[in-house]
Amino acid sequence: MYFEYSDKVKDLQKRVAAFMDEYIYPNEKLFYQQLNEGDRWQPVPIIEELKQKAKTQGLWNLFLPESDHGFGLTNLEYAPLCEIMGRSPMAPEAFNCSAPDTGNMEVLARYGTKEQQEQWLKPLLEGEMRSCFAMTEPDVASSDATNIQASIQHEIAREGDEYIINGTKWWSSGAGDPRCKIAIFMGKTDPNAPKHKQQSMILVPMDAPGVTIKRMLTVFGYDHAPHGHGEVTYENVRVPAANMLLGEGRGFEIAQGRLGPGRIHHCMRLIGLAERALEEMCKRVNSRVAFGKKIAEQGTIRADIANSRMEIEQTRLLTLKAAYMMDTVGNKVARAEIAMIKVIAPNMALRVIDRAIQAHGGAGVCQDFDLASAWAGARTLRLADGPDEVHREAVAKLELSKYE
Repeated sequence: MYFEYSDKVKDLQKRVAAFMDEYIYPNEKLFYQQLNEGDRWQPVPIIEELKQKAKTQGLWNLFLPESDHGFGLTNLEYAPLCEIMGRSPMAPEAFNCSAPDTGNMEVLARYGTKEQQEQWLKPLLEGEMRSCFAMTEPDVASSDATNIQASIQHEIAREGDEYIINGTKWWSSGAGDPRCKIAIFMGKTDPNAPKHKQQSMILVPMDAPGVTIKRMLTVFGYDHAPHGHGEVTYENVRVPAANMLLGEGRGFEIAQGRLGPGRIHHCMRLIGLAERALEEMCKRVNSRVAFGKKIAEQGTIRADIANSRMEIEQTRLLTLKAAYMMDTVGNKVARAEIAMIKVIAPNMALRVIDRAIQAHGGAGVCQDFDLASAWAGARTLRLADGPDEVHREAVAKLELSKYE
C-alpha cells in the first residue's frame, strides 16, 4: 500500500525537517549542558526558546486529529511528522507534541466538558503547563487494567459533591516536571459492576491535598529530568464531581480512545530514532579503519546496515497502514494492526540501535553519543501502552477467530 500525501502535508514535512536542521540538532549539546547546570528538575531554557520559535512558525500542536484545536491532520498525515520529531529527544516538546501531554490533550478534546477544556486543555495547548497519566500501579500487574485497585468514591456531603481518591500510581511520566499541574487518574468507582465498567477516569490537580510524589524512578539509570517518571500516592484526595471524565464506568472506553493514536505516535517516533541511529552508524563506520580497511568495508557491518534498512522500511509501512486504517475504518477494526506495530516497532528500534552501538565500540555505551540513552528509551516501549505479550495475545486471538 503506497501513500501519497497532499501538498499541505508535504509542506509541513519540509518545514518540520528544516526546523530540526536549524534549531534542534545544533542545540542538542546546549540542551544537555543547561539540563545539568543547577536543578535538573526545572524547565530547560533552550526548550522554552524553541517552543516560542515553533509557535511563531506555526509548527505547533500538529498532532490533534478531528479537532479545531490542532491542524486537523489525520493519523496518517501526522505520522511522518512524528517520525521526524522522533529523531531527537528535544523535538517533541519543542513542537508541543510530546507524550503524555498529546494523549491527555486528545482525551480532554474528545471527552472533556467545556469547563474542563477551558481550565486544563487550553493551557496544555498553549504549552504553559504539562500533565501526567496515572494508571499503572506497583502492587498489581497493570498490563491487565482490570487489576487496578485505586479507588474513586463518590460522596455527597455538606462540603459539596465530590469524589475521594485513594491509591498509589507509578510510572506517571511527567510527574517530576514542576509544570505538571494535572493528572488523568484511572481508578475503580464500582467494584461490583461488569469487569470493564468498574473503572473511571477523573482529573486530579497535582497540588490537591493528599497528592504526594513519593519518588522518581530511573530507566536503566536515566532519570529523564525534568520530565521523569513518578511514584505518586493519593491519600483521601478530594476533587469536585465535575472533574469526572465522560461519566462513571467509562474509563476503558476513554483508554481505548487515548491509546490508539498514542501507539501510532510511539511507533513513528521509534522509526525516527532508528533512522538517526542508522545514520550515525553509517557515519561512524565510514570514518574508522580497522585491520587495514574502513569498518564500512567489513561484511558483517554491511549486513547489519542492510538488515537495519530493511527492518525500518517494513516497520514504517505497517505503521502507516495501521494509521490509515484508524482513519478510515476506526480503531476497533484496526486493532490487530495497532497491536502488531506496538510489538514490531520497539523491537526493530532496539536491534537497529544495538547494531549502531556495536559499530561505535566503547563510544556507543557512554555519554558521548545518544545511543545508550536511545536504547534505554526504546526498551521501555516494549512495556509502555501494554507489554509485547498482551499485544501478541490480541493478534493471535484475532487470527484464530478467522478459522473458528
